[in-house]
Amino acid sequence: MNRQWMRQRLEEFDKLVVRYLGTRRAGEVFGDDKLRQELHRAEPTIKQILGALDPRLAEQINLDDWAGESSARNLVNRGLGILSDMDEWAANLAPEAPTVSADQFHPWVWDAARTFWESKHYRKAVDVAANAINAHTQTKVGRTDIFDVDLMNQVFTDKPKPGQVYLRFPGSPTDLTAKSRNRALRPFAEGCFAGIRNHAAHEHGPDWSEQMALEYLATLSVLARWIDECVVMHGS
Repeated sequence: MNRQWMRQRLEEFDKLVVRYLGTRRAGEVFGDDKLRQELHRAEPTIKQILGALDPRLAEQINLDDWAGESSARNLVNRGLGILSDMDEWAANLAPEAPTVSADQFHPWVWDAARTFWESKHYRKAVDVAANAINAHTQTKVGRTDIFDVDLMNQVFTDKPKPGQVYLRFPGSPTDLTAKSRNRALRPFAEGCFAGIRNHAAHEHGPDWSEQMALEYLATLSVLARWIDECVVMHGS
């Protein structure tokens, strides 16, 4: 809903009614014919706008009624009143919703992203957060020869080679919950780097919205917590 456009059209109509009524002489039914035609041309749009705000207002507008112009002006001003209060309605009458505190994300993510986030470089904030996860993972497994998607695939491999360093959630290999979580590690980590990090690093054009970037940072925070929780294993 384009509230600015709606407000502009309603205000223009109100001014047009005032101009028209000013041309009506005492004892006469109609005023300036050209202005009356402009009112009739604008009437359908005004009805649509008022109908979007309150259908009951649109139903009452009829310029052909006795004192129809004055009545229309009253209805338009009620519509303007609704528009003026809509932002407050949205803020004060909306149901309570949970919020996410970015500074509570995993420190690998937020510590890296914070400077760019505060300067409103949202895509770059996501990029550097993913790079930080990559660096911490390299340190954890002692490998700097691989990175990004390749790193995630190798440290979360389902079939580690003898002597290969890899990561797993702690817990018994026979525990169904541990098995389920470990099975999710590699596809989730690969998806984060292929779908988020690469997107952030290689896309050009307008910056991302704050909401989009926040959702990506939250996803990366989950990955960082998982990696941080994992224990280092060696293939046998």
